[in-house]
Amino acid sequence: MKIAVIGAGYAGMAAAYDLIRAGHEVVLYEAGEKTGGLAQGFKEAHWDWSVEAYYHHWFASDEYVLGLIEELGLADKVRFPRPYTVLYHKGEWYPFDSIFQALKFPGLGWGIDKIRFGLVGLYLRLTENWRPLEKTTVDAWMRKWAGDRVYEAMWEPMLKGKFGPHYQDVNMAWMWARIHARTSRLGTYEGGFQAFADQFADTLKDMGLVLHLSTPVSHISQDLTVQSTRGEEAFERVLVTTSPQLLSRLVPELPDQYHQGLRGLKSMGAMVLTLSLERQLSPQGYYWYNIPKEKGFPFLAVVEHTNFLSPDYFGGDHIVYCGDYLVPDHEYFDLPKEEILSIYLQGLARINPDFDANWVKNTWLYRTRYAQPVPELNHSQNIPDLRTPLPGLYFASMSQVYPWDRGTNFAVEIGRRAADLILSD
Repeated sequence: MKIAVIGAGYAGMAAAYDLIRAGHEVVLYEAGEKTGGLAQGFKEAHWDWSVEAYYHHWFASDEYVLGLIEELGLADKVRFPRPYTVLYHKGEWYPFDSIFQALKFPGLGWGIDKIRFGLVGLYLRLTENWRPLEKTTVDAWMRKWAGDRVYEAMWEPMLKGKFGPHYQDVNMAWMWARIHARTSRLGTYEGGFQAFADQFADTLKDMGLVLHLSTPVSHISQDLTVQSTRGEEAFERVLVTTSPQLLSRLVPELPDQYHQGLRGLKSMGAMVLTLSLERQLSPQGYYWYNIPKEKGFPFLAVVEHTNFLSPDYFGGDHIVYCGDYLVPDHEYFDLPKEEILSIYLQGLARINPDFDANWVKNTWLYRTRYAQPVPELNHSQNIPDLRTPLPGLYFASMSQVYPWDRGTNFAVEIGRRAADLILSD
């Protein structure tokens, strides 16, 4: 068959890989200049490695993306440095990425609170039955089983920062998936994530993939004709790996009820301001700062990438990400970079009181209005099927990896699942 794949993120490329191996002709359309989707990177002339725009690491438990890398014969290029994650409590930062450090964290108090925290974590790590958990919210379940004090110290700030006005609507199955599947051991790729995306794309092209970069698709007709900036081309199958809202715009011929389902899926956008500094932001060597925005910080996370990887890979620059999740119509999506920088510099001074704006050598700003699906109660009933109502048209997005969280790992999983469905059909 002749198959079109829309979107050259990890889902689209993973699907293309399996479809080509099955003997089909695949054309991959990507609106941007690079492959990699939200995991794409950028690079300065004096850097040896690229820096990621959004996603920054893999977890050791990410079996789908790491398994794909092994299939491609590139496993020797995956590295697992030892970073340190910290939590905020009463103006201080405390390491929090091991059981021992959790027991020492003062924000949990002593006695029964730490016991409840440990038992809740153990239960969520061990249980495989997540479906009853989607019938209640994180807010309600954690308050009942972990207690108000533990919940408000640990998980409520993260929920508020990640989901904003929707934080009390997020179901507990989503939280189960994060705790159940993730590890504190974090990995990356030699040269950066963009190096992997480029090598994967080169492999696909050697296998016969036709890759169209900088080629936005504007319409997909009922007869599976794809209209793009290159003109029109007919296909026997089409797989779309974009956002639900974009699929709705691309295929207006879909049934009204399906359109309503796509448009009814809520999501948060993301913004990441990356800075190169002339000196280290965190002299303690901390990698990931979990930020309580309710304490007046302007962002959700600060990540000092060069406390994970050596500054030598970046020409001696110290690389810092300042990340946040925002509602899609937030004013920050339209503010100039200079205004965002001015706001964020004040927050960095709270991370390190010695920080000076003169340390900043360069800045990059990335924004997307589709970055984090919002899983509400009984969310499994709202997820679009990978088969759309239009024969031959398939859809695979981060909104369908539930109960798992968005990321490169489950992008690979759902892309390959969609390819398998196309092949079986």
